[in-house]
Amino acid sequence: MTGREELLTGTALTVFRLNGQFLSVSERLARPAGMTAARWQVLGTVLREPLPVSGIARNLGITRQSVQRVADLLVANGLATYLPNPAHRRAKLLAPTAQGRAIVRRIDPGHADFAARLTEALGGSEEFAGVLTSLERLSRALESVQAEDPGGRPGPG
Repeated sequence: MTGREELLTGTALTVFRLNGQFLSVSERLARPAGMTAARWQVLGTVLREPLPVSGIARNLGITRQSVQRVADLLVANGLATYLPNPAHRRAKLLAPTAQGRAIVRRIDPGHADFAARLTEALGGSEEFAGVLTSLERLSRALESVQAEDPGGRPGPG
């Protein structure tokens, strides 16, 4: 394996591990409010503005079908509602209800505490911001490389 291949493998494995760690933390933070990480994730995505399921899926990097299932559960539990979408007749917008916002507010103190502890463990806000910048750069680079190969092929090998 070349050095570049080792870097790719190491980065991918680290990101997979991080994903698992973040999901575990999210489950622990959401549980006292009666939520799951998936429900909190979808509901949190529409707190600022209502979005269609496809937009939520794009923002989260997961399938539309996964988001649709969770969105339907949020609506069924009164935590979100579907609104008409002026840009698309059939693709309704998901928006939180007052009850949904209240549930998220119950998670906020644990979220704030964990953010403070993680920031300290990383050496401060400046270091944490650097981590975020690097992850965003990696995400943009992956999108760029994938866009260069619309066939979805991983390349020669």
